[in-house]
Amino acid sequence: MKDKQIIFSGMRPTGRMHIGHYFGALKNWVELQENYKCIFGITDWHALTTSFEDTASLENNIIEMAADWLAVGINPEKSILILQSWVPEHAELHLLFSMITPVGWLERNPVLKEQLQDMGLKEAVGYGHLGYPVLMASDILIYKAVKVPVGEDQVPHIEITREIARRFNYLYGEVFPEPQALLTEAPRILGIDGKKMSKSLNNYIGLSESPEEVRKKIRSMFTDPEKIRLSDAGHPERCNVFSLHRLLVNPRLGEIEKECREGKWGCVSCKEELSELMVKFLEKVVPHREKYQREKHLVKEILWEGSKKARQIAQATLEEAKEAMKLSYDF
Repeated sequence: MKDKQIIFSGMRPTGRMHIGHYFGALKNWVELQENYKCIFGITDWHALTTSFEDTASLENNIIEMAADWLAVGINPEKSILILQSWVPEHAELHLLFSMITPVGWLERNPVLKEQLQDMGLKEAVGYGHLGYPVLMASDILIYKAVKVPVGEDQVPHIEITREIARRFNYLYGEVFPEPQALLTEAPRILGIDGKKMSKSLNNYIGLSESPEEVRKKIRSMFTDPEKIRLSDAGHPERCNVFSLHRLLVNPRLGEIEKECREGKWGCVSCKEELSELMVKFLEKVVPHREKYQREKHLVKEILWEGSKKARQIAQATLEEAKEAMKLSYDF
């Protein structure tokens, strides 16, 4: 494992995961841990950038998220799982980075501009929210990660991380690598209402939902609006139900597409088949998930032990950075 390149990736603790999280990130993480030294973080400090008013649910959300990570195959024997706030070196390096990061870099961040528009915040952005990419740079560089698996929407944050590493190295000497974005070709997964799958929109299919709830949600899914009767010619490329058949690699995919286009396959039958396919897929996850749900102390122990391992790496990096900045005083 020593010779493997280091990868860091994290998520804000939002609780239980859904299939969008799995196919968009977790599935890729499980595969990456076979060839990289992976550090996966639950970034609870990042959650405060936009949700600082109510923190009562944070602890439960952390445990629920970690349980899903473990259930889908994130292996603490292969990867290091951390809770960001249990590795305080993230915060200290963030402070040092904040001293050398021009405000202009943060203000021009397109991700921030999009967030402000979506959340209706306009100019009322907090200091922590504005500095989100600096903390993200600390998360990555404290472990000297060389690659960061992200979707295209997060590439601007990785570029800021590279700029911060470059500026630090120019000012104080070579300490940090300039990490590369490891682009993941995450499929665009829509929710049951045809919009982007999101917990805030309550249009998701959760990894830990019961078969009955899965079937209920799939029955309510939007389909091709032009296919009203069974005999109507369908357009699978426009149908979200068909997109999930493709996502789950239904062996009858070609047959379903052909019969749908010919008006020989109805939406009700299509949803019923998808329901059973989805239930079987989730059954691979749920039994393990229930184990971690019953034994929350085990989840906490895994995060604690992972955070202790991570601190050994983080402390060495922080000391190297402080020595480069002439901040390791010998009084």
